[in-house]
Amino acid sequence: MKNVYVHETSIIDDNVTIGEGTKIWHFCHVQSDVEIGKNCSFGQNVNISSHVKIGNGCKVQNNVSIYEGVELEDYVFCGPSMVFTNDLTPRAKYPKGSSGYKKTVLHTGATVGANATIVCGHELGEWSMVAAGAVVTKNVPSHALVAGVPAKQIGWVCECGEKLDENLRCSSCGRRYIQETVTLKQIDKES
Repeated sequence: MKNVYVHETSIIDDNVTIGEGTKIWHFCHVQSDVEIGKNCSFGQNVNISSHVKIGNGCKVQNNVSIYEGVELEDYVFCGPSMVFTNDLTPRAKYPKGSSGYKKTVLHTGATVGANATIVCGHELGEWSMVAAGAVVTKNVPSHALVAGVPAKQIGWVCECGEKLDENLRCSSCGRRYIQETVTLKQIDKES
């Protein structure tokens, strides 16, 4: 593992792959059989369970646990103390093990705000954004902005993160989108 920073208080188990330029800060635990891409950053007190795959350029803030069954594609942002689940009907007396975990995928560029909860078995589309404190109980379309408990769509967001106007334009970077069923597709970038 070249050019990887792991703070001395963190623990990395066996059979872990960590990409170049990744930083793992204080009190983290990366369990066995984990794949982490290049140029990622993991804040204080992050736990990554076995068999998790994390893409390139991801940023995971303090106090996040990424449980088995969760996959992060490239450039995913997980805000401080956001929560993943991996079992819809957990019981201490009747553990299911990894065969009972529901898969959760955060596609490229998805953002989850601080203290939000992602109920397992759902997908967050590319460049979608989940507001702080929201509880996601269904799939989130690409570029959708969702908020509330349970989370409901309240708008659309650009790849750069800004909320789109009523014409599906970004006032910050100039990208324009068209709506295709329940998602957006970029059509051009204004000068």
